[in-house]
Amino acid sequence: MTQAHDRLLIIDFGSQVTQLIARRLRELNVYCEIHPYNRVNEAFLKAFGPKAVIFSGGPASVYWENAPMPPAGVFDLGVPILGICYGQQVMMHCLGGHVEGGHGTAEFGKAFVTPTDLTHPFLSGWFPPEAGPQAQEQVWMSHGDHVSKVAPGFQVYGTSPNAPFAITADPTRHFYAVQFHPEVHHTPKGAQLYENFVRLAGFKGDWTMGAYREEAIRKIREQVGDAKVICGLSGGVDSSVAAVLIHEAIGDQLTCVFVDHGLLRLGEAEQVVTMFRDHYNMPLIHADESALFLGALEGVSDPEVKRKTIGKLFIDVFQKHATAVGGAKFLAQGTLYPDVIESVSFSGGPSVTIKSHHNVGGLPEKMGLKLVEPLRELFKDEVRALGRELGLPASFIGRHPFPGPGLAIRCPGEITAEKLDILRRADAVYIDQIRKHGLYDEIWQAFAAVLPMKTVGVMGDGRTYDYALALRAVTSVDGMTADYYPFTHEFLGETATRIINEVKGVNRVFYDCTSKPPGTIELE
Repeated sequence: MTQAHDRLLIIDFGSQVTQLIARRLRELNVYCEIHPYNRVNEAFLKAFGPKAVIFSGGPASVYWENAPMPPAGVFDLGVPILGICYGQQVMMHCLGGHVEGGHGTAEFGKAFVTPTDLTHPFLSGWFPPEAGPQAQEQVWMSHGDHVSKVAPGFQVYGTSPNAPFAITADPTRHFYAVQFHPEVHHTPKGAQLYENFVRLAGFKGDWTMGAYREEAIRKIREQVGDAKVICGLSGGVDSSVAAVLIHEAIGDQLTCVFVDHGLLRLGEAEQVVTMFRDHYNMPLIHADESALFLGALEGVSDPEVKRKTIGKLFIDVFQKHATAVGGAKFLAQGTLYPDVIESVSFSGGPSVTIKSHHNVGGLPEKMGLKLVEPLRELFKDEVRALGRELGLPASFIGRHPFPGPGLAIRCPGEITAEKLDILRRADAVYIDQIRKHGLYDEIWQAFAAVLPMKTVGVMGDGRTYDYALALRAVTSVDGMTADYYPFTHEFLGETATRIINEVKGVNRVFYDCTSKPPGTIELE
């Protein structure tokens, strides 16, 4: 845990949007950590030393047998506490209020809160001051129970149709509680409440990338000492930022292994090698294993077999080259904070474990290496901010996500050298078009995919029988859900014309208008 910053503790009761609370706080330059309620005890609280605490929402009822409860002693810390949804209910339950369930108490979706008192600084800038008692503010509700009696010391500051105590506070103890979710997009001014809360709690907003960079370098040096470190460099943002940060800390003790599986975009291998070996003067092994990977994928059309084949080969190749370094004691990974959160969710607890946090194919177990994970406290956008702080080119750290299996999953059906060549050149034209029109940063991810079909066309008064190409572009916040990007017909027509004119082997172009769900972002 980071000791150099004012720290806020988020106690997780199982809300599916707990991570959004942390995101809101990080945007305010407040350092916070999420920990499940059943892993927080009095000893933890003492060691963590939070300047404030937030109780998340959750799916439980306070009256359930073994209902999640706050840790003993949390109300005696003498620090501000904010309860959200279930967090409000459990505060009232523990402090002498009353919570009711059953018919007529539920409230889901959009609702409007009306103020009963506009004087408290917790509500500063939230309700329009000129509206007075008639003011309303949109919020997002998701609760089956509601508070029917506030605990002693609490006052009511806002109500909604099915939440008579939508906003409450005990000003003396600096306890605050809301029935809605300020962290979600559908509470438009929710960020203001978090800003008010951390200001009242006295946070200095000292969580900056400059400070994080200095602290991370110190930690890396302390952990590694004079030992050698190897890093599997994919060329993606996470591993690249981790590599540059570690290299800044320990220099030539770090060796990067870049496995080129022959499924990269046009010029990508050269770009990665040039940037890390030449620009950063970083020890780098360029393992060109394209023949091995493409040979193993020959005749394979099932997408899961493709992924598993690539994953297994990557582990074998990485291990071979990493062993050749000799004497390495640490493996560097670009693990991010969402991976850590997902891995510590408790069985049957608040939020279902989405995926186990895993080492690269179990490599540390096989090779006896310890992990160096300097990004494990950061969200994706914070990694990009750290990359800018470290001086990585903006064109590199701002790139769209690229899947580990690479072009293999943008080539439905059998993979061939011809299809890969078409993909590389078509994708380059497509991205060039997006950049020329100033759209790149509006789009989460864009790519071309060659379809497992050929169509008849006419080019130069002659018949063609070439591949059809699909273009995909989506907008998203986190990749969990996505919508297609609404290009104009003029853009699509211009792009299709360029691709057909400039890429031999394509005579038809489609645009994919499927959202996620029901589709996925990638085709396979």
